[in-house]
Amino acid sequence: MKNLSLPLLSLLCLLSSFNLCIAQQTSGRPDKFYTMSGAGFSFPVGENSDFMRPKFSTTLGANLGLGQGGLFLYPKVSLHVFGYDKIDTEPGYPSALKTGRSTTYLLNIALGYRKIVNKFAFYGFLGGGGGFILSPRVVIDPVNNQATLSNKTNYLGIIEPGLGIEYNIGGANLFLESSYMNGLGKIQNRHFAAVPISIGIKPNLSKLFK
Repeated sequence: MKNLSLPLLSLLCLLSSFNLCIAQQTSGRPDKFYTMSGAGFSFPVGENSDFMRPKFSTTLGANLGLGQGGLFLYPKVSLHVFGYDKIDTEPGYPSALKTGRSTTYLLNIALGYRKIVNKFAFYGFLGGGGGFILSPRVVIDPVNNQATLSNKTNYLGIIEPGLGIEYNIGGANLFLESSYMNGLGKIQNRHFAAVPISIGIKPNLSKLFK
């Protein structure tokens, strides 16, 4: 969780800086401010599907209404866990590793548009951000018959378009969301891309601005 502290702090600072602006600009909107938390799976696609497998994902973020229409700002922090096989060797780490685990810590800020139809809402968004992916490595000491596991930190940027649907249950919305994470970097010399799918809840805190 220590690795997640910096993205979370950045998210909280961003939310604080926009609170006053949102309160002034969205007085008539029913969707001025949602917090959101979701869980699901992130599916590797393309080259990195050769050595990464979906395990689980969690997402924490907010929807901040902009103006009187359907525009909203969407900052979020995502943690995606993948099964991982090390197939490329590197100096000091000549051994292959099977059934390891790789974890992403990503901060994304998107601009979205929401259309409310009765109890349903449909939305899309496009954003960018970045963070890092921890990938495991192993060193074997043949003298002592010991293996040492360590993590390599891979920094990369992300471009992320996505779509979602919500259902209102009173003071909150249930949501289903999917996106395409296009990584601006490589893992094991292969392009990183994934499709996260998550479900969760968005409490509607718009009344706090009245």
